[in-house]
Amino acid sequence: MTTTDLDTQPLIALSGEALAKVAELLAEEDEQDLGLRVAVRAGGCSGFSYEMFFDSDESPDDHVANFGPVTVRIDAASARQLSGATLNYSDGLQGAGFSIENPNAQSSCGCGQSFSS
Repeated sequence: MTTTDLDTQPLIALSGEALAKVAELLAEEDEQDLGLRVAVRAGGCSGFSYEMFFDSDESPDDHVANFGPVTVRIDAASARQLSGATLNYSDGLQGAGFSIENPNAQSSCGCGQSFSS
């Protein structure tokens, strides 16, 4: 397990809005050791898709970053594709939701959930 502390740069950043929303959703779950897992999976209309879910399991090869009350876990296979990415949250007129700004994505599709690298 690679744990990120304040002295090192985490693989992924969370915007203030994303951090607040994830913390709110985790508090509603009221489960000890629950964190946000962010992963990249093969599939989607551009080749890869993002996957985010709450998870309390932690593998020895996970990259783990703590953002105050929020723990983010990224599996080793997804780490390269998520390095330098930022998780955002928007609650606007077009609807609420999370999005990922990923400098490793060469292109993405219109749905915003799929990309190619």
